[in-house]
Amino acid sequence: MTNLYDTITAISTPLGTGGVGIIRLSGSDCTRIIGEIFSKNPKEKTPITLHPMRMHHGWIVEAGHPVDEVIVLYFKSPNSYTGEDIAEIHCHGGLNVVRKILNLTIAKGARLAERGEFTKRAFLNQKLDLSQAEAVLDLIHSKTDIFSGLSANNLSGRLSQYIAEIKQETFDLLSKITAAIDFPEDVTEPPYEFIETELEKIIAKLNRAIATFSNSNMMRQGIKVTIAGKPNAGKSSLFNSLLDINRAIVTNIAGTTRDAIEETIDIAGVPTTLIDTAGIRELDNISNETYVESIGIDISKKYIEDSDIIIFVYDLTQGMKDDDKKIYQDIKTKTHIIAASKSDLTNKKPELENTVIFSSITKQGIDELKKKIEEKILNKNDSDNCDFSINIRQYECLKSAKNSLEIALEATKKEELQDLISIDIKSALLALDEITGEVITDEILNNIFDNFCIGK
Repeated sequence: MTNLYDTITAISTPLGTGGVGIIRLSGSDCTRIIGEIFSKNPKEKTPITLHPMRMHHGWIVEAGHPVDEVIVLYFKSPNSYTGEDIAEIHCHGGLNVVRKILNLTIAKGARLAERGEFTKRAFLNQKLDLSQAEAVLDLIHSKTDIFSGLSANNLSGRLSQYIAEIKQETFDLLSKITAAIDFPEDVTEPPYEFIETELEKIIAKLNRAIATFSNSNMMRQGIKVTIAGKPNAGKSSLFNSLLDINRAIVTNIAGTTRDAIEETIDIAGVPTTLIDTAGIRELDNISNETYVESIGIDISKKYIEDSDIIIFVYDLTQGMKDDDKKIYQDIKTKTHIIAASKSDLTNKKPELENTVIFSSITKQGIDELKKKIEEKILNKNDSDNCDFSINIRQYECLKSAKNSLEIALEATKKEELQDLISIDIKSALLALDEITGEVITDEILNNIFDNFCIGK
């Protein structure tokens, strides 16, 4: 079992060569540990008094030998990230020196921190609620500016504030009901019409938060856009044009792409993985010459199956051939965009409606295609521009609260006993308490912080 009273230590910066490495300590012993290894003089121990919120220049020294020239920052409890005494050693970013200083702090009595233990202590010491702690993880892993902004909003307490408002309204309603139950001679029951109206208002607010999940999850997990078509249709050229780099090899030889190539870009604030696939065609038989190609075709079909959006590409100079029509039939029920390539070589009109004609040479139609992809992504977002995001755990808590209130609402419409109605309202409050961590099990808590890196 983890001892939360230990002084913990960890490397807080990515391992590897860099300008600066940071070793962080938290706990009541951190000033003693720093005092034993930190000196003004690189050759002999010269104590330095640590002052809160100041940068202290000196040397990490081991057995009278300098290890590195460093800056030490000290944050005194409770005015720190964890709510405990914290010290940070800012050293040069070489792998060896960072590890050496870490090992020195351990040798002097600190324990290596577990995953997310600094943030866990911040939560347990009420520096953050649980939704804010989860926002730290989202902020670290965010891949787009928009999701970074939503995560920062959560960290600043926007989601907590929204949940607090819902909880207050729910609690106020419950108080009116329970007051009449506890003091029937002094307090009259609230009218059922009033309870119904209040429950509907609260459920509407829950629905607004629940609706943000698809968008939040899309920004967290990203979206897959597969470029599909027969060999030499112009898929790789389009892939390069959308990325604005020459990522895929392009030749006039059909079947140049044998395996899927992926690159992630930011479209509409969503991490969008563009996938260039091998050309799909019917092979009469599998020979030594076509064996590798057949594997590539199978991979392409799997990517199409797993994709959120498909860009179907065909050669406008040739028109829709049988292979093109077969591919289109297979993908037309999925979210897709039709793109006709090589518009610089022909004046032909596309055979299918809503086709974007493009040229990877002149770049005609590339911006229009990007706009189409953005529209498809935005169509998958059914939220109403909330300024916070929710994760799967919070989503399940919100659904649980909503379910309890809907049961209470049905009972209210039937004018059942109000003490029975109050039971489901209490259940909703407990579910909302889980979001911010007022009610939480050790298992859920450990599961959340196990997703963090060591040092955060």
